[in-house]
Amino acid sequence: MESYELIRSRRRTLALEITRDCRVLVRSPLGLSQAKIDAFVESHATWIQTHLEQQRQRTASAPPLPTQADIEALKAKARAVLPSKVAFWSEKMGLRPTGFKVTTARRRYGSCSARNSLCFSCFLMDCPEEAIDLVVVHELCHIKEKNHGPRFYALLGQYLPDYKERKKLLK
Repeated sequence: MESYELIRSRRRTLALEITRDCRVLVRSPLGLSQAKIDAFVESHATWIQTHLEQQRQRTASAPPLPTQADIEALKAKARAVLPSKVAFWSEKMGLRPTGFKVTTARRRYGSCSARNSLCFSCFLMDCPEEAIDLVVVHELCHIKEKNHGPRFYALLGQYLPDYKERKKLLK
């Protein structure tokens, strides 16, 4: 049986998770017996091995993680580049964000809060200029349209007709 970390909480079901650093997590209801948890893990041994191997391959082929110095440099670049882009596109679109923040988010390049404050990941600075503009305009569009419905994409297309091509640059 594969070794695993057990996390008990006020939940109703058992769940398995393979983390990015190749650990096996088992989430369990508080009162469930260890025997039932072990049986669950044993019954999912094939799934665990398959997904562990996939994660190991992803980890092996991934670029090295940025150092703290790299992150600080990206944050500085973001704070230098993004405010003028936000100002330019805000003026052009007639929209006003209530705030601006640079984060170290790794899963999303930008976000717009319910209160219209914009957040951008410093890792956006690793993208081409056209992609950076896309993320800025995308988040500004969320000031007017909070979801990704047809009106959102119509608004985005009004300012960046080539947004689909630009989106490919983010990958």
